[in-house]
Amino acid sequence: MAFKPTRLTKFDADRRALAESDDMQEFIHSPEADMFATGEPDQSSLVPVFERRSFVDDICFGDQTFDKCLDTLDRVLEHFAECRTSVSFPKSIFVQQKVDFLSHTVTPNGIQADPKKLAAIAELPFPTSKKGMQAFLGTLNYSGRFILNSAVYGAVLYQLMEYDFAQGGDLTAAKAAFAELKKR
Repeated sequence: MAFKPTRLTKFDADRRALAESDDMQEFIHSPEADMFATGEPDQSSLVPVFERRSFVDDICFGDQTFDKCLDTLDRVLEHFAECRTSVSFPKSIFVQQKVDFLSHTVTPNGIQADPKKLAAIAELPFPTSKKGMQAFLGTLNYSGRFILNSAVYGAVLYQLMEYDFAQGGDLTAAKAAFAELKKR
């Protein structure tokens, strides 16, 4: 069987050149601790991805046991090292029972809505226009998954028209659905 050479695509050629570059070899053979020594990214070591500097923000993970969490952390840090992604350890938070993450609270029991946001929704008065109702329904996009039957009660509100808010419009069902959503 004869060896048949294949042409490299530009992408493969660029990958090979990067892998064989002195900087990359130096990184691969450098002690792992050097990368995370200060806890802050070394700006000179950041490699642009797709001609841009890239950042990773807000990663949250957990598991059933502390040891499994440490295993996951090891894997995440290994992937970061492979991709030359640095971690700001002073900004990092580890081993928490409860984490406020992207406007949600994450606990071993699952994900919950931020109680402050839910309290703010409960304080809202009944809207006086269709646009106001649409704004209220927009807030439900955030918390709807935490409210039992939100789609059922929200359906009445989605069907409202501008003339329903005019003098003499019947908003009885809408006000009842609105009140029920605020209670939940």
